[in-house]
Amino acid sequence: MDKKITLAHGSGGQAYRELVQEVFLPAFSNDILRPLTDSAVCSAGEKIAMTTDSYVIKPLFFPGGDIGRLCVSGTVNDLAVSGACPRYISVGMIIEAGFDMETLARIVESIAVTAKEAGVFVVTGDTKVVEGGSVDGIFINTAGVGVFSDTRPPLAQRIAAGDKIIISGCMASHGMAIMAARENMGFDPPIKSDVAPLAALADRVLQNDCVISAMRDPTRGGVAATLCEWVTGDTDIVIYDNLLPVRPDVSAACEILGIDPLYIANEGIMLLSVPERYADEVLACLHSADAGKNAAVIGEVRKGSGNVYSLTEYGTSRKIMMPRGELLPRIC
Repeated sequence: MDKKITLAHGSGGQAYRELVQEVFLPAFSNDILRPLTDSAVCSAGEKIAMTTDSYVIKPLFFPGGDIGRLCVSGTVNDLAVSGACPRYISVGMIIEAGFDMETLARIVESIAVTAKEAGVFVVTGDTKVVEGGSVDGIFINTAGVGVFSDTRPPLAQRIAAGDKIIISGCMASHGMAIMAARENMGFDPPIKSDVAPLAALADRVLQNDCVISAMRDPTRGGVAATLCEWVTGDTDIVIYDNLLPVRPDVSAACEILGIDPLYIANEGIMLLSVPERYADEVLACLHSADAGKNAAVIGEVRKGSGNVYSLTEYGTSRKIMMPRGELLPRIC
């Protein structure tokens, strides 16, 4: 592992995982933390899910969203894909001295509106002000709590041979929107982020009595990182390039920049691994909601030896690797 922290350690790729495995886990390891799922499953009278995240995005406002909408959506989505019903969040703000009060009010209003949309309550928080130049305006830390029930237990989060891989919408929209906005790339109309809370969409699927092997929101590291995390020593994941849903404007931007959309961060979609007999039902359920209208089966899980690969339209295959570097820092 590197001797110094680099931007790659925040990417959600291989360097980040080495940091977790070699530094954090040896110090903090316990039965609750060890699975390293998006939300920890804990007991507190009833079984709960708990998650935390920090948001340092640049720019603070971007087409389709802002840091306020992002921090609520990211926290809610981590809870929702664990199978929990999101209930409460905390909001801690680190604000640079001299930050514009009107801008802060816009961010706070966005947090309130998105929390209402997601059906969660902001129940506690904290504010620290630091010297000018210490942060880029404002950083936000959140924590979230969701609850399970007897009829809605935690998901196993383990794929199985025969599963279908389903994506709930078009991928790469958020990361590409941030890249275009930050670099003033001049797309007209601008590429919009799809950042959104997904609790209602996850709830729609989970209330349908379908079996879900695993569910994740593919944020940093993109779809590729999630698939590489999911695959086990006795399975392979195969995806099909011609089935991957990508918006035309996002696809065009990726081609111009030479970036594979599989590795670009998302903030408004879920990945699901579903036993084949439930796949059509889950897909129909997703299609019945506006947030899932672009859902598609993009691949399958086969018996194998721990590989992820994509089949191209030309009949060739390419191995999908865990991202090692940082395509775009500070996208969340």
